[in-house]
Amino acid sequence: MTFIHPLSAEVEETVDVLGGKAHGLIVLRRLGLPVPPGFVIGTEACRAYLRTGRLPHGLAAELTAAVSGLEAATHRELGGSERPLAVSVRSGGKVSMPGMMSTVLNLGLTSRATAALAEEMGDPRFALDSRLRFLTSFASQVVGVGQESLASVDRAIAGRDGDPSDFEAAIHEVERLVREHSGEPVPEDAARQLELAVEAVFSSWDTPRAKTYRALHDIPGDLGTAVTVQAMVFGNRDEHSGTGVAFSRDPNTGEHVPFGEVLFGRQGEDVVSGTSLTGPLRELADREPAVWARLLTALDQLEAHYRDACYVEFTFEAGELWILQVRPGRFVGRAAVRVAVDLAEAGTIGRDEALLRVSPQHLAQVRTPRITAIDPGDVFTRGLGASPGVAVGRVATTADGAARLAAGGPVVLLRPETSPLDMHGLAAATGVVTARGGPTSHAAVVARAMGKPAVVGATGLTVDAADGCVRAGGRTLPEGTLIAVDGTGGEVVVGEPRIVADATDPHLHQLLGWADDVVSGAGGDRDEKERLSSAQAVLRGARRGTPG
Repeated sequence: MTFIHPLSAEVEETVDVLGGKAHGLIVLRRLGLPVPPGFVIGTEACRAYLRTGRLPHGLAAELTAAVSGLEAATHRELGGSERPLAVSVRSGGKVSMPGMMSTVLNLGLTSRATAALAEEMGDPRFALDSRLRFLTSFASQVVGVGQESLASVDRAIAGRDGDPSDFEAAIHEVERLVREHSGEPVPEDAARQLELAVEAVFSSWDTPRAKTYRALHDIPGDLGTAVTVQAMVFGNRDEHSGTGVAFSRDPNTGEHVPFGEVLFGRQGEDVVSGTSLTGPLRELADREPAVWARLLTALDQLEAHYRDACYVEFTFEAGELWILQVRPGRFVGRAAVRVAVDLAEAGTIGRDEALLRVSPQHLAQVRTPRITAIDPGDVFTRGLGASPGVAVGRVATTADGAARLAAGGPVVLLRPETSPLDMHGLAAATGVVTARGGPTSHAAVVARAMGKPAVVGATGLTVDAADGCVRAGGRTLPEGTLIAVDGTGGEVVVGEPRIVADATDPHLHQLLGWADDVVSGAGGDRDEKERLSSAQAVLRGARRGTPG
């Protein structure tokens, strides 16, 4: 059996073998879009690992050969003392599970490779920053060092001028944490680093957060994950480098405008984690117009290929764009309705397909509830509306607290930012608010996927989990206080305000008209969900050759 496959346009294995991430990268290759070179370890290797607790026989030899091929393609050496190669190691199951499994970046930056990178680039600060990023992801994802311990390292260098000595001190501290936690130093053998990272990604398939996500989204537990290994692209390289995420259409409304976030001089985890202050995607047009133009062209190509709204993660290094992930947007609610109708109107898909793309469950979210007639004194804080709707519930400041309090009624989870470790709390909450992050942060992406209202980037909010309270604008609310969250306008309001729903959505009206045409104009007094469900039953029956 062959476990490893190159990320090349000629690969024909299915998404079941390659995982969604690698399969998408191969699509990008076929479309001629820029993708860092690499390879993928298929899902069967993960299933074998989960059965036995060790990497399957033959994988080590394939891994050695695959790394040699990548070194030849990049003219670099993994962990080398000249022209060192660093790689990313990412999960990728058949079905995307955003942020639920492990990722290790900058792998291969051993001490000697870091020194070589500093000499090659003439920038010790960049090389040390990249080494520190590797160590923190290795410590967290491979060794299991707690996030709070690593966060203290970040706080220690935050706000400083980035002197290399600051990074060296932080590096020594993370190395100390790794030795303290595991009893062993961080390996200086890059091949050993890679082996441990692959095992960590495989193991992350069975973490509690991943199991919770699969249960919520009806994803089978026996699929396993692939592991994608690619040459690093450094968004932290210089002032013409950065990273971001982009939707080809607005995931909140479905409007045909690019939507997303960008962060200059940083790497991808800074965007999706919600720990850094991002800018709107449009800033890319002013700062790096060539990258912006190439990104817009790529989004158009991907929509044409998938015949759907798309999501991409990208990095640009020294003004050159690289796409790291693509998948269909998987919009819900009114956004799903609008995209289906607009694509049908444009002739990209047929009306029948548009009807089949919208879940009847989405219709409950189309007429987006909004908080109305807000008394200014009732507004606790404001942020960015990241997932439409209104949630009313009692304040919870931790994921565990949300899961506990939800037994007594609806709760709203308030956090500085969320991470995969908060998954059980997000599942229990009726809405979420974060002090940091933007509309494509972990909290926003997970909330939209679950159809829950979310407000992110509420910069005036302080969450004090130790004292069980939240603070903003000189006010303090203890856990259990009733609040309401408007995921469209971004308001967080004390108490239970008046809520109104939007008027009839014109795109929904058009879609339901098509549904009535399918069932011979039978609109009548049936509710919207029944009208759509009836049309879908007829269409699916016709496809099977049976009556609806």
